[in-house]
Amino acid sequence: MDIFLIKAAQLILAFAILVIIHEFGHFFFARLFGVKVEKFYIFFDPWIELFKWKPKKYYGGLGKTKELKRSGKPENKKSSFWGDTEYGIGWLPLGGYCKIAGMIDESMDTEQMKKPAQKWEFRSKPAWQRLLIMIAGVLFNFLLAIIIYAGLVYATGEKYVPVQDAKMGFTYSGEARKIGFQNGDIPLTADGEKLENPVEARLKMIQAKKVTVLRDGRDTVNITIPDKFIFALDNEAKSDTATVNFFTYRMPTRITQVMPGEGAAKAGIIPGDEIIAIDSVATPSLDEFFHLLQGHNNETVDFTIVRKAEAKTDTLVKSVKLSDNSKMGVGLEINPSAFFNTKEIRYNIFQSIPRGIEMGTEKLTSYAKSMKMVFTKEGANSIGGFGSIGSIFPEKWDWIAFWNIAAFLSVALAFMNILPIPALDGGHVMFLIYEVIFRRPPSEKFMERAQIVGMTLLILLLVYANGMDIVRLFK
Repeated sequence: MDIFLIKAAQLILAFAILVIIHEFGHFFFARLFGVKVEKFYIFFDPWIELFKWKPKKYYGGLGKTKELKRSGKPENKKSSFWGDTEYGIGWLPLGGYCKIAGMIDESMDTEQMKKPAQKWEFRSKPAWQRLLIMIAGVLFNFLLAIIIYAGLVYATGEKYVPVQDAKMGFTYSGEARKIGFQNGDIPLTADGEKLENPVEARLKMIQAKKVTVLRDGRDTVNITIPDKFIFALDNEAKSDTATVNFFTYRMPTRITQVMPGEGAAKAGIIPGDEIIAIDSVATPSLDEFFHLLQGHNNETVDFTIVRKAEAKTDTLVKSVKLSDNSKMGVGLEINPSAFFNTKEIRYNIFQSIPRGIEMGTEKLTSYAKSMKMVFTKEGANSIGGFGSIGSIFPEKWDWIAFWNIAAFLSVALAFMNILPIPALDGGHVMFLIYEVIFRRPPSEKFMERAQIVGMTLLILLLVYANGMDIVRLFK
């Protein structure tokens, strides 16, 4: 239950931040162009809201001076940038909205559209201003992702073992080996693009058509990536037997700690020892060690170890009594930087901004490429709702992980909202482009019907996605 609450809290917080930023983009440009915003809500409020507030006095900043007439005399008065808007929090955490005066949106306020257009309404503004108002939410979400990525690299930098410096190569999952990868391969390029950062390399390799690897330290081999390889990896990762998610560093089996009273401690094994064989069978890497260790429950096994002490290196054999689940009572080194050259990059404030832009653009491009998979049978089956999104958050609160996930979700939200579907920002943009080309807007009746169709499609998609989460729970 605690894990569920931690994941749920992270999901709700991230979602609230993304919704606020998205809707503030619409709000900001609407007010900038003098358009009245009637409501600004986080989450939806059908029938009832959790909280609402409307300013009753002027709050400074970004106001406009307008001329009013009182007692027959003209008078200049400052209008509030933030006033005339009701702010609130809804109870249904499925999104949020800005109710902008003079447009057909989620509120479906058609009565207002029957009245004569006012100069402070959306429909009275030039097409270019309306276009900026509509794309502002998407723009602000993308800018938020860039700011988060820039902040992360400024605060923590980047530290990783470049793939070409992993001298022992990588261990690959069963699905990866099926298409031609072999343990020990070092990825070089994906569709001709050089690979370096392992996190970025993973995504590029999955989305590539061809990956080139270095095999046995001397041969370059081209591996063709099947179109639906990502789904095979996803299914493999969900299985109980999966030990590797696509690929991981191959590294020696080095002891970092020994549990008192357990088999390893009784045999005289100490931290720093490296295991190179089990019962005379070589285990040059950690994955081979784990594989060979299985099935020796309650047995005594001979471990060949290498012990380095000052300028001397000894090779020893230690007999260890294993537990009933083939455990020897040790901790193992799993950080590749303990064995291979590590690249560390620190960014000042001016360097972090272009890096943030680069990371945001890469995430947007990768997300756009992956969307084609949604229209396959496997893609439809893999669609998930809030449960799937919540599952990607860590089980313990980690702000670095939280902001990384929030930035990615902000990119995803920006992309999804710009799709040309009525009821999304992209749908409004599509109609505005039609107006610019044909010099007349679509009829209000058409807009109303399109909005209803779009909202129906989105609700059905929402029900389907969250329904798939429920189905997967019972599988």
